[in-house]
Amino acid sequence: MKRFVLPRLGGLFATVLLPAVLVLGAAAGGTAQAQSGGAEGYSQPAPGDQQAILNTIQSQLDAFQADDGARAFSFATPRLRRMFGSPENFMAMVRGGYMPVYRPQSVEFLDARVVSGRTGQAVRFVGPDGIAVIALYTMEQQADGSWRIAGVQLVRTGEVSS
Repeated sequence: MKRFVLPRLGGLFATVLLPAVLVLGAAAGGTAQAQSGGAEGYSQPAPGDQQAILNTIQSQLDAFQADDGARAFSFATPRLRRMFGSPENFMAMVRGGYMPVYRPQSVEFLDARVVSGRTGQAVRFVGPDGIAVIALYTMEQQADGSWRIAGVQLVRTGEVSS
């Protein structure tokens, strides 16, 4: 699996879609510890937080590759863990609806944003079928300072990789 890190995500995803997902997540009752928005209505996470977020997502991806459901489940927020109840239920959901994340051909970390107190990270995946998607991760900082995954929404790009 290839891993690329890009510093910025432009266009529709950075200016409309990622902020919309984060605002909708906040309206749904989630919480997050994050920096306040900038002049454009969003900001980027602090550099230390950004690295911790990337490490959390990459660690979950590594657990998926190893079929280590318990480890992958540990990177979800307590709310998601309660919702799924067990690593087996969580992994069934991932295998059933998130195949590009579960078995990617390639992974590309894109931009992160803090919008209305919610932190999001965009990641481009090419799935096993060669179809690219953008995964919009909603992240939550825990009381101990660690970052956990609060949700992921997949957006098809229409792009097919060879």
